[in-house]
Amino acid sequence: MTYRFQTSEMVCSRMIEIDIDEEKDVIRRVEFVGGCPGNLAGIGRLAAGMKPAELIERLQGIRCGGKPTSCPDQLATALREITKRRQA
Repeated sequence: MTYRFQTSEMVCSRMIEIDIDEEKDVIRRVEFVGGCPGNLAGIGRLAAGMKPAELIERLQGIRCGGKPTSCPDQLATALREITKRRQA
């Protein structure tokens, strides 16, 4: 299933699209809209094949400069929200 997440205005990316294999609970694809293309494409490729819980653990709390969040942290936030929706 594909999910779209509107990111915080504090980060460069505007949206994250996340495709999850619901049966296997594995991320198929992550694509950022806006932001640093090379870095975010790299994060997307690294995320493919990982379980959402593992990615949340690795990315949550990462900050960008003096900002309280970052694009990777926003991905963790999106995955937390998706996990809550899937469990409801």
